[in-house]
Amino acid sequence: MKAISIVVVALLVLTSIIIYQRANILIYSMTSTELPQLLDPRDEGEAAVWFDDYYTIHKIDERTFAIGETRYYQLNFNYLILGDSRAVVFDAGTGQRDIGEVVASLTDLPITFIPSHLHYDHIGNDVVFDRTALVDLPHLRARAENSKLQLTRFEHLGEVEGYSLPELTVSEWLAPNEAIDLGGRSLRVLYTPGHTQDSISLLDREAGYLFAGDFLYPGQLYGFLPNSNMGDYLQGTQTIESVSGMNLRVFGAHRDDALGVPELTFETIVQLQDALDAIQSGTLKSNGIYPVSYTVSERVQLLAEPKWLQKWKPTYPELNMNKKAD
Repeated sequence: MKAISIVVVALLVLTSIIIYQRANILIYSMTSTELPQLLDPRDEGEAAVWFDDYYTIHKIDERTFAIGETRYYQLNFNYLILGDSRAVVFDAGTGQRDIGEVVASLTDLPITFIPSHLHYDHIGNDVVFDRTALVDLPHLRARAENSKLQLTRFEHLGEVEGYSLPELTVSEWLAPNEAIDLGGRSLRVLYTPGHTQDSISLLDREAGYLFAGDFLYPGQLYGFLPNSNMGDYLQGTQTIESVSGMNLRVFGAHRDDALGVPELTFETIVQLQDALDAIQSGTLKSNGIYPVSYTVSERVQLLAEPKWLQKWKPTYPELNMNKKAD
């Protein structure tokens, strides 16, 4: 009996260590000593123009371009959004190639870089922009010194592909729900956390476009990473639903096997919100062990921690635009 008790205690201690260190274990399991090999190029169709042997350019309209990293294994998509007087680059990939060269081929307007969040595959790393704007959140602003923000390990996650922690020079802080004037075009900053605490989307209400970053795209959404939060994810869907229309076109930061720009609809926002409500209530069942998977729609799945590890308390509930509307 004593031996059994010792074994049980040892297993409990081991389980506790694994739970406490699960973020480090996850990063270690994802880490590679080499950069991932590029995918073989595919025929992207007539709607796409190859810039070089890495980037493709997809024209959404005369003032909106998706810049695809269609040979990078994560199939990143970044967006160039033009106004009359300036332009925004929303996300910049890993910096494995300099997206600035692609942007310069499309416009000579002054550029402001805005990352959808701070993961290594979106901030460009060693690629430097003249102006970088960042969402104004208390936990980020408190760490910034002289407009310099040193990213932390769990914010960046770059060690999985060998990237060092970068320091961002912040030219402009964007308040959630703030309007960005590009000259003849306005973008609204929406706080859409869940994938990370610092995730934002940009809404062009007039065009009916939502640039959603990693908050929503076709494929597997990551809601189990160190900065992920299920309650935040739910808040993000509520905010989008409260300020956008039924004809919304949702452009994500990654795509699945389908060719072209990763595009979803307002219906997918509703489906994600319904799925999160059902997960919280326990009526939507998961598959797998870690991370578990929930079906959101035919094209979208949500990867999350098991139910007993999920966090449902929002980080900044006061930034829920749906609640403000109430």
